[in-house]
Amino acid sequence: MLVWWVSAAGLLVAAAAIVLFNRLVAARNQVRAAWSDIDVQLTRRHDLVPQLVAAVQGYAGHERATLTLAAELRARAMAAASLGEKAQLEGELADQVQRILALQESYPDLKASENFIALQRDLVAIEDHLQYARRFYNGAVRDLDDRIGTFPSLLVARAANFRPAEFFRQPERPR
Repeated sequence: MLVWWVSAAGLLVAAAAIVLFNRLVAARNQVRAAWSDIDVQLTRRHDLVPQLVAAVQGYAGHERATLTLAAELRARAMAAASLGEKAQLEGELADQVQRILALQESYPDLKASENFIALQRDLVAIEDHLQYARRFYNGAVRDLDDRIGTFPSLLVARAANFRPAEFFRQPERPR
């Protein structure tokens, strides 16, 4: 009889560990999927930057420093290895793109350019999608980190070597 109770308790613990492990895996996969959504939007923005630079260059060629910096930031952001570095560079790139868009005030011909207007509209849409993707990603990270840090799933997380994910934080920049 005692063997039966011990076996039943062992099966219950094993089943609970399996359920907790599966929930941790699902949370980790959600973080990965959410990061993929951010990456798609960043790639879309990266693809628009050269087009935006080219459109502005035709009207405001002497703004070369602003346009060159945008191209350099784009290249560095695409090559960034860590999430923190990527967030920092993406923030700087977003600021630089806003400076490029602000050039339209100084160049009426640029403001009237259909190509520039279309690029501006596309960029605004991408930024909206990117903001949503960041919120979704950070929510998924929070959920994973909560699972990893709460009892009893932290026992399974430690045994299976689960690690907390990193939030995608836009660094504070002077305005």
